[in-house]
Amino acid sequence: MKKRLITIPQLMFVAGTRAALGAGVALLAGRRLSDRKRRAAGITLALVGVATTIPAARMIAGAKPSLLTRLAHTFG
Repeated sequence: MKKRLITIPQLMFVAGTRAALGAGVALLAGRRLSDRKRRAAGITLALVGVATTIPAARMIAGAKPSLLTRLAHTFG
């Protein structure tokens, strides 16, 4: 597993995308709201989660390796 150095806002963005996707799927599977409201909210949240997955993955993939990883490669 590669370790990456990301900022707190980047971490919050990635966590937010996962939360939106999870909440959307949970709403689609749940029965607490009326069918119409549940479906609309669930699909919207799931689509937001899916649409933001690619930018989040690119952000993480483009992040610098962690300091520990860089030091290991330098002195290892």
